[in-house]
This record gives sequence, structure tokens and C-alpha cells, in this order.
Amino acid sequence: MNSAESAALSLVCRERGWTETKTCESANLVLINTCSVRLTAEKRALGRIAHYAALKKKLPHSLCIVIAGCMAQRLGEKLKEKFPQVDYVMGTTSRSLFPLILEAVENGTKALSDFTEEPAFSFSGSHLEEGQFRSFVPIMHGCNNFCSYCIVPFVRGREVSRDPKNIKEEIRLVGERGVREITLLGQNVNSYIWEDGANGNVDFSSLLEVIAEEALKSGIKWIRFLSANPRNFSSKAVKVIAENPAYCRHLHLPVQHGSNDILKAMNRGYTVERFMELVSEIRSAMPEVTLSTDILVGFPGESEDDVEKTLKLMEDVKFLYSFMYHFNPREGTKAFDLPNRISEEVKKERLSRVIALQKKHTSSLLKSRIGSTETVLIEGISRKNADELITRTEKDEMAVIQGHKSMIGSFAKVTLSSLRGNTFRGEIFNGGASCRGD
Repeated sequence: MNSAESAALSLVCRERGWTETKTCESANLVLINTCSVRLTAEKRALGRIAHYAALKKKLPHSLCIVIAGCMAQRLGEKLKEKFPQVDYVMGTTSRSLFPLILEAVENGTKALSDFTEEPAFSFSGSHLEEGQFRSFVPIMHGCNNFCSYCIVPFVRGREVSRDPKNIKEEIRLVGERGVREITLLGQNVNSYIWEDGANGNVDFSSLLEVIAEEALKSGIKWIRFLSANPRNFSSKAVKVIAENPAYCRHLHLPVQHGSNDILKAMNRGYTVERFMELVSEIRSAMPEVTLSTDILVGFPGESEDDVEKTLKLMEDVKFLYSFMYHFNPREGTKAFDLPNRISEEVKKERLSRVIALQKKHTSSLLKSRIGSTETVLIEGISRKNADELITRTEKDEMAVIQGHKSMIGSFAKVTLSSLRGNTFRGEIFNGGASCRGD
């Protein structure tokens, strides 16, 4: 979401005649789009702000510093108190004011210094990064779930769904510009609901049908989406995904934990049993699908038995990969004040066991795929070898192949011949790369 919104803000700049600089010393504007989901993300952002604040004092020319995103929403004017060199703090619902800021910088004046009237959130028309063949397409914003550990509802606000007509229009536009893969975005995509009194409501599963049809017409071959909460994942959505080959055979299902007691304390809204039913339903409909997840260990009150239940769930599901982290209290969330906190030492030890098991599963699943032939999207030049290209399967596996940079952005048939770490070595199968959209 941060990348998508950064691309939208960059587009606003380009449309007004701004160009991106290669060196910060020559910049007239620095825009830092922040994230608050993890405390470490905020710490990195604060370090970056401090860097540009110090730079501003040394430059002979005027430099405007704008802080945007979730941390801007959470801390507001406190950021300007800590860093007086910051000119504007623009929260997640204030992005519509960005053109006013640009106009003020262009004219050497000052825009509204205090955005006292918080504008309603509005979606940008396009989130396409210049020259890219993949694009993010936000479909909803905010979250109503209030998981006890999560800061998102407080910095993103309540759920707002995007007009299906605007979603279709963005898909059409990015398709015309050569995009061949889109990722639908939302803090909780499958809670999407567009209320249309004249034609009836459009829920997530209905939207998936609309998007698949529009993507096909627009030359877009692959569709992914992030992030889906298991509590809102309907059987109808599973059916639509299974019946539309445009939807990649990889799903991210953040389980967070394997203990019902901890899931309840997290306010996740589902049980382990319900999660396993969903996994079974998905795999029955799409036997070839791969699954990934999020796992949070060290939640207050977590016992050794709870950890063992999480490890058992991992054994039962065998995720292709997981985003694994330990609990960090976020001020303002319900979990911040919970008793029975786990020590840092114990949290790290428990996390190490989860990571070790996931590495085992990832290795086993990838090894079982050696020899198979897959369609891949060629994403770019390998960082380790300029003569090789990095590609991705629809199952979200990485493969390196021999090829020329002119192939980037096209699809190819590749045989997964060997494995190095978690990346396959692949060989072009039967005729090489296809043209865009084939």
C-alpha cells in the first residue's frame, strides 16, 4: 500500500512538471511516505527524517520536507515539534491536499500549515510506477477489525471501499500502458463492499468477477491480491478465484497464531478449526495452490502449549513461506496494556523455532517442484549476474534464467531445473519468452 500510494504521489508531481532528482542535494522537495505497521518501520523513517532535516540546514537553496503516510497520521504535529525543519505533515486522509503543497512550493509561498479540517479519504486515479509492467490497484482502505495488537485502524481509519467503476477504469488504463500483472490492495480486501442502491451491493467475490473480466479485455494476464483476513474469506470468493485462471495460484492467508486462546486475545475473529476448514476448501478447489502466511509469536499470555499449537498448525498446513515476527507493543492498541508480557529473550527463542520450521517446509516444498514446467513473468536483471534474469511463477516462486534484458516484462515457459537456496534455476522451455500478454 505504501508503494502504491507513493507511486500515486509521484504521478501528481510529474503531472505538475516536477522531475525526480538523482541526488538529494539538488532537490527542492523531499517527500517521505511513512509506515506504522511495525515499530522498526517508524524507527527507519525517523532516521530518514533526521537525515534530511540536517541536510536542509546546510543547503544554500530552499528545500521543502513533506512527511506523509501512517506515521504522519499517528504523530501529526509532534513530528514538526521534533523536527522543526519539516514543512508539512500529511496523514493518510490528507493526500488530496498534496497539490496545494506543490503549488505553494512552486510559488515560494506557504500552503495551509495546519490541516484543521481533515478531508475524507479519497482514492487516487492511478498507482502505476512509470515504466512498470506490474501495478498495484487499491480497492479498499482502512480496517474495522481492531485486532488487539494492530495500529492500522488508528492510522488508516474505518473501511472505505472504492467505486467498482473507478477500479475498472484504472485496470483499463494500466492495461493500455503495458501492465500484465496487477495486485489488488486493501488492509482487508475481502471485506470490500460497495453499496449500490440501484443495482444491488457488490461484495468482494462479485468484484473479483468484474475485475477478471476487465483484466482479460485489458491484456492483463495475472491478478493477485493482498491482504485477506481469514474471517472474511467466503466460499463464493474461493469459487470465483478457482474458476478464473487470471487469479494466480498463490494466496496469502495471515493466520497469526495456532492457539484459539491467543487468537481470541488478538481479536482475530476466527478459530484454528475455521482456518483449517478454509485451507481445505481452497486446496480442494485449487489443488495446485501455494499458501503463505503471517505468524506472530510472544503475544502477552502466550504459553509453551500455545507455541506448540502454532508449530502444529504449520506442520498441518505447510506454508510456502511466512512473514514471522514477535510481538512489539504499539501504544494506542488494546494489547499495549495487556499483562503477562513475554520477555525479549523468550520471544526471540520462540520465534527462532518458528523460523526454523518454516525454513524446513519451504525447502521441502521447493525441492518437490524441481523438474516442473511453469509460466513465469520476467521481472528484471539478476542482482548477482547481469547476464541472468529474475522471474516469478504464479505460485510466487522465484527462478533465475538466462536471457536478454529485452525479455523483461514478458511471460515465458520455464522448466525448474535446480534449486539454489530458495531460488530456482530455470531453462526456457519450447520456444523462449512469449510476447507481452500472450
